[in-house]
Amino acid sequence: MINRIKQFITDERGASAVEYGLLVALIAAVIVAIVASVGTKVKLGFDKVDKELPTG
Repeated sequence: MINRIKQFITDERGASAVEYGLLVALIAAVIVAIVASVGTKVKLGFDKVDKELPTG
């Protein structure tokens, strides 16, 4: 029984899955931040073009 507990404590197979999960979450957060920033800039650009176009 003690050997099984020692094996369970020293087993690191699940640790890599958790690390990959954290890495994916970090990448997703960075992508969301970049898309939000770029989206705002693109909207400002379209608004500027819309202002400059003559109205009907």
